[in-house]
Amino acid sequence: MTKSAFNIKQQETNLTSKIVVGLERVSEAFKVLLWEHAKAIGLSPIQIQILIFIAHHKQEYCNVSHFAQEFNVTKPTISDAVKVLVNKGFVVKEYSSTDSRRYSVFLSDIGQDIVSQTEGFANPIQKELNKINHSDLEMLYKSITNLIYGLNKTGQLSVQRMCYSCKFYESINKNHFCHYLNQKLNDKDIRVDCAEFELNK
Repeated sequence: MTKSAFNIKQQETNLTSKIVVGLERVSEAFKVLLWEHAKAIGLSPIQIQILIFIAHHKQEYCNVSHFAQEFNVTKPTISDAVKVLVNKGFVVKEYSSTDSRRYSVFLSDIGQDIVSQTEGFANPIQKELNKINHSDLEMLYKSITNLIYGLNKTGQLSVQRMCYSCKFYESINKNHFCHYLNQKLNDKDIRVDCAEFELNK
């Protein structure tokens, strides 16, 4: 019990405990903002997240199996969410030509309108980040990318499309290099969600 990050006494002397609690508070703010937008248009938070995800990612990622991994929820939960989005006319199913049970989804015109209304839900958080000086932001970003990569390696995050796991990435003398772009990357250039990502197998 005394080793819990949420133990007040431990937080007094342990910086990582303070950071864990701080990240939890940011996570709460994120959830509150998402819920506010969800209630305003009669959708659940996961339904909004699915719509926003579809708007900004390749269609090969836009299926029930991938959504379940992306958002760390069960396939039945995702199936129910997608069913509601289909019934409301926000997304359209496109069935596989080789397997009639498999399908991907893409946004309808109405779905695109919903994304335009909701995808800025995290703007208040971004606004606060913009108040932090640039060098501190770069240090924060480096720490976050290392944290995400570590959580992915240990199985706490099932999906991530960042440089460190990409087949195009190489660390050369502790410097980052992208073979897709054919250029050296600074810490701030590391991508958390890259459109060109291909898993390094």
